[in-house]
Amino acid sequence: MNISDIDFGQLYREHMAAAGGREKPPEEWDARAASMNAHAGESGYVSEFVRRMDLSGCATLLDVGCGTGAIGLALADRMTRVVGLDYSRGMLDAMLDNAAQRGLTNVEAIRCAWEDDWSGVPACDIVVASRSTTVMDMADALAKLDAKAKRRVYLTSMVGGRFIDAEVAGLLGRSRPPLPDYIYILNILYRMGRRPRLDYIESDNRLAGTEDLDAFLRKVAFSVGELSEDERARLADWHAANPQRARQGGAPFHWAFVSWDTQPA
Repeated sequence: MNISDIDFGQLYREHMAAAGGREKPPEEWDARAASMNAHAGESGYVSEFVRRMDLSGCATLLDVGCGTGAIGLALADRMTRVVGLDYSRGMLDAMLDNAAQRGLTNVEAIRCAWEDDWSGVPACDIVVASRSTTVMDMADALAKLDAKAKRRVYLTSMVGGRFIDAEVAGLLGRSRPPLPDYIYILNILYRMGRRPRLDYIESDNRLAGTEDLDAFLRKVAFSVGELSEDERARLADWHAANPQRARQGGAPFHWAFVSWDTQPA
């Protein structure tokens, strides 16, 4: 066997199933839209993402899993058209409100999920998928991104397979393996005949920014599911032992920044 014999798309799907991965219902994201919007501009992640992009020759952008519009709106003044795609109505409404507050008239929204039919999604010069690639079928997702990009694709994917700090995950004592991470993306793109480029962005941990224990526990539960009383007690002890560490959510998080051209330069 050599690498050309491996179906990395199937391997990804099997890994995701073994890790208990699931697609959160849109209502869960609807409920978080307001809080995410309030903190959208507080980290350097967006500027680091945008700094790595090549916008030359590009006038239109599709932001997949756009959330409240952090990436698309940051680039809207350099584009003639920005399309935000998300399956959460709450997120799309927040993005459109943000666009209106900035006086942007070139931003539109499409409610659509990764697994939906994308035949009605417009092709754009650039397609981005920022922090939205924890999908059930990576091969299908990458094929859709690639098909809708006239020139370039930019995405970020987790490094290490866990959204929360390893120490916090250990406290929970759950036996599920880490989720599949960015390395599958590189191999699937290789099999697609693309030449992906790789970089990394360091950002705040997903659990960062909580002001008290209740907020911390809510963030943990959003990431891993409902917590038992025993788990809540262990997390409470960890939180109380070092409140400053708790506010930081543990160690910093790293995103793999992957990009490729869909046509020769």
